[in-house]
Amino acid sequence: MATTAFEVVVPCPDDAEELASVHIQAWREAYGGLLPERFYDDAARDRKRVMWSGLLAGGDAGERVRVARHEGRIVGLVARGPATEHQGHPPRRGEQLYALYVLSTCYGDGVGQALLDEALSGRPAQLWVAKENRRARRFYEKNGFAYDGTEQVDPDLDGLIENACCDRRTPRSPTTAMSGTLHDRHSGCRPFAAKAAL
Repeated sequence: MATTAFEVVVPCPDDAEELASVHIQAWREAYGGLLPERFYDDAARDRKRVMWSGLLAGGDAGERVRVARHEGRIVGLVARGPATEHQGHPPRRGEQLYALYVLSTCYGDGVGQALLDEALSGRPAQLWVAKENRRARRFYEKNGFAYDGTEQVDPDLDGLIENACCDRRTPRSPTTAMSGTLHDRHSGCRPFAAKAAL
């Protein structure tokens, strides 16, 4: 697609199937050989569908999840929530970006930027990003996120090395963060939260 016209909207529960497909396709495009095929197969898609169905049925999904649509089809997604401890790493910001994925056909068209802007609205946040996902790292650096020196090897992701990143803005007090928890275990923007699959 050349210069994609898109809109950023709140998804509805009926979007779970399409969200799962886009999520898996965007993973394949972003991670390729970094993860084995089982992260992209039909079973993985089914787990994502169940996860998205549950998330979209929640009362706070409208506050935490957005999708980008082009000609009615989902081409990107973003999810955020309160930051929590993960594998012994304490939260560094009150809020966390758990997932931000865009289909490669829309790379460079501003979809990722629009989703990030809509999700955080300039608020400070943290995220985990795959060390070898250079495109994502450049995107987050351009948006004021910086590697904070924390690195971990994730056994649930076949030893994928991840780096913690925080934006450079003044952190908010954790008491001002949103309530609820979004669990995204396998994304470029990883949670400090629990081990459920996103």
